[in-house]
Amino acid sequence: MLSIDQLMTEALSLPSALRAILAEKLVESLEFDVDETIQTLWSTEAKKRRDEIRSRAVLPIPGEEALVQISDLKS
Repeated sequence: MLSIDQLMTEALSLPSALRAILAEKLVESLEFDVDETIQTLWSTEAKKRRDEIRSRAVLPIPGEEALVQISDLKS
């Protein structure tokens, strides 16, 4: 069996598309006892936000800018 370090080295040597698939599968393996109601609500909200961006009703901002705005609210 590979050590964690060996496994990480192997995983990080994969092409990015395969690393994304691996990451998704690893996260899925941690998701247990998922509340289907909450999952449905989050899925609905995510689709609503996606549609708002696609229709340009809402304009996205870079993550760094969002973090600055959040930080400013805390001050």
